[in-house]
Amino acid sequence: MYEWISKLTLNERRLDRIERVLRVFPIWMMSAFCSMLAFALHWAFRKGFQKRVEHNLIDLLGDMSKSSLRAISKQYVQNVVYTLYEILFLSARLEKLHASHLDVQGDEYLQEAQHRAKGKGFIVYAPHVGNFFNYYWYLTQKFDCLTVASAGSPELKPLYMKFAAMGCNGLDYDSVPPLALYRTLKKHVQSGGVIFILGDFWRPTFPLSRLFDRLTRTPEGAAMLALDHHVPVVPFYGYRVKGFKHRLVFGTPLHLYEQFERSGRSGRSERAEANLLLNAFMERVIREKPSAWFYWFNVHERWEKLPSAAANNTSNDVSGSIDLTTEAAG
Repeated sequence: MYEWISKLTLNERRLDRIERVLRVFPIWMMSAFCSMLAFALHWAFRKGFQKRVEHNLIDLLGDMSKSSLRAISKQYVQNVVYTLYEILFLSARLEKLHASHLDVQGDEYLQEAQHRAKGKGFIVYAPHVGNFFNYYWYLTQKFDCLTVASAGSPELKPLYMKFAAMGCNGLDYDSVPPLALYRTLKKHVQSGGVIFILGDFWRPTFPLSRLFDRLTRTPEGAAMLALDHHVPVVPFYGYRVKGFKHRLVFGTPLHLYEQFERSGRSGRSERAEANLLLNAFMERVIREKPSAWFYWFNVHERWEKLPSAAANNTSNDVSGSIDLTTEAAG
């Protein structure tokens, strides 16, 4: 996957020239081009990349018919192709296009979270689904936003720099020390800012947790901020409806600190359990919109290979759910 991206991003002058040329063509024509390119890539990489994606789909979602598996993997490649095109060649036109390309549901929950925060900010929490760059841009048009990303690899850095130039501020997991990262996020949310957190990043230094009933490592920053500083968490996801059009779905704000205060639990175990609850939300989104999730190409690399006894001692299953009541049919 990253090899594909590097071929597109590592020559900025060439990218600028291509963007100027592509502006001449209507959006519908470029959508058709992306669709044809995705079809060609899906066929060309069917024996390597695509086999890995389909293996991971079955591994996590269970057995499915060949036709369903092929449809999901094809839509997955389409989303990657369309997303790269949007970031590289349409991002400069987002302000003009977003009204017709972003169908937003649940905006009222953002206002509710802001009201309940009582002068503080809140957290918008999501997995890497759809075009998360565009979704973050949407939030920055409404709030003072900050996110945490990973721009350390040279092939990804030009993507992040494009949005940084558009006022989409972010911190880098790989270059900012964890304590400084947390302090910056804390200061931002305490002063009324909004933090956009993609909770399915993986690093070998993250705390142990669970996803898809597998032992893995996920960041706990959202759970820590929500519990320690009494700020709401708005669950969110977005996905591609058709072509360059997306649906953004914001859900009912979660007040994790209230939930855990009622239970009487606190400390490290409280944070780990809250993180499991957030992971369960991400898992449900991925199951409902599998073709929209970015990490099918390498998710197999993030599972912990530990003895079963160690796995059993890490955490218990968490009950509970996060409702996204604004989702429309289709």
